[in-house]
Amino acid sequence: MLELNKSGTDPVEEAGRLLPTQRTGPDDAAAAERVPLRPYLITGAVLCGLYFLYSYLQYSRFGSPSWDLGIFEQEVRAYADLRAPIVDIKGPGYLILGDHFSPIVALLAPLYWLWPSAESLLFAQAAFFALGAVIVGRTTQQLLGGRSGLCVTVAYGLSWGIQEAVKSDFHEIAFAVPLLALVCRALLLRRWTAAVLWSLPLVLVKEDLGATVAVVGFLLFVYGRRLQGALLAAFGVAAFVVTLMVLIPAASSAGTYDYWQKIDKNGEQDVSMLDSVLGVLNSADKIEMLVFLVGITAFMALRSPLTLLIVPTLGWRLLSQDSNHWGMVWHYSAILMPVLFLAMADGVRRSRASDRPWLVSYAKVVVPVSVAIAVAMTQHLPLRDLLRPDSYSTDARTEAAREALKAIPAGARVETDITLMAHLTSDRTVYWVGGAPGTAPDIVAINLDFGWSRPIQDPVAYAEQLHPEARYRLKHRGGSFVVMERTTPEPAEIPGVREG
Repeated sequence: MLELNKSGTDPVEEAGRLLPTQRTGPDDAAAAERVPLRPYLITGAVLCGLYFLYSYLQYSRFGSPSWDLGIFEQEVRAYADLRAPIVDIKGPGYLILGDHFSPIVALLAPLYWLWPSAESLLFAQAAFFALGAVIVGRTTQQLLGGRSGLCVTVAYGLSWGIQEAVKSDFHEIAFAVPLLALVCRALLLRRWTAAVLWSLPLVLVKEDLGATVAVVGFLLFVYGRRLQGALLAAFGVAAFVVTLMVLIPAASSAGTYDYWQKIDKNGEQDVSMLDSVLGVLNSADKIEMLVFLVGITAFMALRSPLTLLIVPTLGWRLLSQDSNHWGMVWHYSAILMPVLFLAMADGVRRSRASDRPWLVSYAKVVVPVSVAIAVAMTQHLPLRDLLRPDSYSTDARTEAAREALKAIPAGARVETDITLMAHLTSDRTVYWVGGAPGTAPDIVAINLDFGWSRPIQDPVAYAEQLHPEARYRLKHRGGSFVVMERTTPEPAEIPGVREG
């Protein structure tokens, strides 16, 4: 269990005992620094290659699971063009900072200058996740010695939270993964100033991470760095409140933070905060997620105070009425992985000094057990697809999608569904199908097998139903993909488009 203090001890002295590197002498510190970096860089490069290969294959086969990759490419493309981050997929002229506050995404603009494609975002995410594995593994080696570091690098790299995030295409949380690994590393190695400095950028990754920064401040306070801890906690709380109450509403056309509704509404039904709190464990999916979160560390993460860092993220996810937030899919658990695996290393280190023989014995097998769990679970996780020959083949659906893309001219304004979306956002203006009334886009391109609530029998009539102000004709049809072009003049004014 978490051990934060014991009665009858000096708080500062007790803080030292919370860390696995307490009482390390000069020789121990020098040995820690001598841990070679090259094996971890090689392992990280392999993991990066695996992550990107999976992402590339999914992208090239038109298998994006959501609209997020297209959204983030529109955002990065805007930053690369030195424009405000307008994301037309969310709505014509939509300022994305009024949705989620992730200005750190602008750092991808230089990469996008060199590689203007959604693939550049997928590569960046793969690199960030692999960097997290390098930090986690090497830190574990410094703490535990032996072959533990490389073993944990593999266990972390194959963990379900990371694999599901890779499958989910790009998200801004990719930045948080190595940052949180560096924060935890700094805390474990008692590098207090580094812990503060690595925490600060988290508030630019996503609006809820200010609460996580506040928990870092709390841990610093408990460890005896009272002033630094108090100031960082205050900063985290202030950033959290200001971002949700001021910055996002100011950028939002609705003047509010839309995602409050994820907590206080279940469909059209209002849900009180009390009911949300009482219902945090009202689903088998929630319980399964919690068990597997700590289970991948053979439950040893519970021995470390670092585990407190996962509480803010778990808090809003368990309070949410959106079932997508509860389970083991999507990208939401990726930022918890570096915390949990370094908490496991901390727990093993401290358990070795326990006066309970069973715990000492258990600590000796935790790392190999975590590797075995990660490898065993991988047969049910996304990276298993890399072992399947059909993942590398081009099927008729993929060929049909490529032909549909050829029928859509560069520079066109296109309304489409998820299937083609991320393949169009690099050089077209892209809208979500049904989400751009009054724009009369040049092209309406749809996948008839996308999973519509009602089958589309007449695609041209459907396009004109979406845009009664325009007329369309069939330009291309192949397989399940249909491309229609506007035959009437372009509107004099297009919603959300400002004259330059």
